[in-house]
Amino acid sequence: MVHKINNLVFATKNKNKLAEVINILKNTGVSICGVEGEFDPEETGATFEENAYIKAYEAAKIMNMPAFGDDSGLVVDALDGRPGVYSSRYAENDQKRIEKLLEELKDVPQEKRTARFVCAMVVVNPEGETLFACQGICEGLIIDSSKGANGFGYDPIFFIPEKNATMAELTMDEKNTVSHRGKALKKIIEWLLN
Repeated sequence: MVHKINNLVFATKNKNKLAEVINILKNTGVSICGVEGEFDPEETGATFEENAYIKAYEAAKIMNMPAFGDDSGLVVDALDGRPGVYSSRYAENDQKRIEKLLEELKDVPQEKRTARFVCAMVVVNPEGETLFACQGICEGLIIDSSKGANGFGYDPIFFIPEKNATMAELTMDEKNTVSHRGKALKKIIEWLLN
């Protein structure tokens, strides 16, 4: 059965994420909306993909239309993959999360601070059926102090060697070409348009 979907709900209450996704989708013919009303799904999944599914299914039920959810986070090799699926719950706000991460890495030399942003995206219909799932990854390093005023979350300490800049030093358009979310969303767009 072929699904021609060009209207989707994006399962998020994060206005920064919504703006990023709307920016990536401009000129694709795919339109998205945010979730209206009460939306606070409990992220109980053990993986990014499980959490993305939980959010997407909840949004699809609320809005009664296909939805896609994403779950993303920072995976730091020297910390055995932490903060991982707990990236947004690692501390109470972005600044405290960055401080906690840098504190944990204080004795780790720069070349061993390899990390990646991982984003899982799942498209789900209101019946709970997964229509498509994918992942995007952006490799980088964790630096000692924040640089850049763009972005959110761990962006100011996530250095991308190929761009010679932190994620937070990039414009939104630059970020969307290299980011984990941008890469995953490209796969969703290809799936939707084919």
